[in-house]
Amino acid sequence: MTAPDDLLLRIEQEPSLAAALAWPGDFDIERRDPIEDLALPAGLPLHPIAGCGAGGTYFLCGEAGAEERPVLYTDSEGQATLIGADLVEAIALIVVLPFWRDLAKGFAISELGSGLRADHPDFDAERDRLLHALGLASLSEEEAAARLLAVAARTAPDYVPCVPDDDHLPYELLFPSGPA
Repeated sequence: MTAPDDLLLRIEQEPSLAAALAWPGDFDIERRDPIEDLALPAGLPLHPIAGCGAGGTYFLCGEAGAEERPVLYTDSEGQATLIGADLVEAIALIVVLPFWRDLAKGFAISELGSGLRADHPDFDAERDRLLHALGLASLSEEEAAARLLAVAARTAPDYVPCVPDDDHLPYELLFPSGPA
C-alpha cells in the first residue's frame, strides 16, 4: 500500500482524524457523492474521496496503485483545480490552509488567517496536533499557498474534467492565472 492509500485508510478508520479534517478544512469523507458524473480528457478514472459543505468533491485521479494519483477538487459551480500532487500533499495543504478556496477569490493569506484565528484562537495548536497525528510535516501558510498554486497550474489540460452528457463542456479553472 502506498503512503497516500495508508493515509486515506487511517482517516477512514479514525473518526477523530476525519472530524478534524471536516472542520475547519471542509474535507468530509462522509460526503463522497459528486454532484455529477465527470470524466478527464485522458480517460483516467476519478475516485471520490471526500466532499465539502458547498457541494464540492475531492477526487483521486487514476487507478489505485498508480505511481501518480493527484487530487482534484471540483466545486458545484463548474470549477476545478488540482489541490495536491498526491493525497499526502493535498491533506497537508488542507490542514494548513483550510481557507484555500478563498485564495482563488483574491483574498490574502494574512487576512484569511487572521479571520480564522479570531474565530478559532486554538487553530494553530489544533493544526499542529493534526499534522502530527497524520504524520505530516509542518509548513508555513505561505509555503502551502505556493505549493497549492504550483499544483493548480498543472490542472490544464490533463485534469480539467467535463460532464460527458453535456457535450463534454470542460469545467473552468478555479485558479485560472496559475502561480502568482
